[in-house]
Amino acid sequence: MAVKDRDRFSTATRIRLLGEQTAARVYRSQTKRQARRSRLTGRAALLALVLCTLVVALAYPIRQYVSQRAEIADLQREKARAAERVERLRDLKARWQDDTYAEQQIRQRLHYVMPGETGFVVVDPDAAKQSHTDLGAADRPWYANVWDGVDKSDASDQ
Repeated sequence: MAVKDRDRFSTATRIRLLGEQTAARVYRSQTKRQARRSRLTGRAALLALVLCTLVVALAYPIRQYVSQRAEIADLQREKARAAERVERLRDLKARWQDDTYAEQQIRQRLHYVMPGETGFVVVDPDAAKQSHTDLGAADRPWYANVWDGVDKSDASDQ
């Protein structure tokens, strides 16, 4: 027994036991780590595959949703502008229903005068210069000049 006790406490025996224990620990930790890695890698790959599939599957509908929301907003703005224009036109129509407004506009635009009144037209000196520069109107067809006159009178309305 004394030989066994001495053999048990010898340095070589202790080093050998320590080496075996360390080797066993390293082997156990490596097998655990490998088992953990392989299991985690498979799950991670599956999770990445599922996420990529979801992104690809949802990308087009989300893009459509965003573009449709923008189109709806544009249409609502256009609707508001149209409603404002309708309101202005209603006001203008109501004004034209009034005989005094219609008479005033006829006098102003067409230079009409009532019987017994004397009509005067004041010519702006700058307008004469402008008419000389607008000699190209004589080269155009007559209906283009008429249409320009309608456009100008319509622009003065606004």
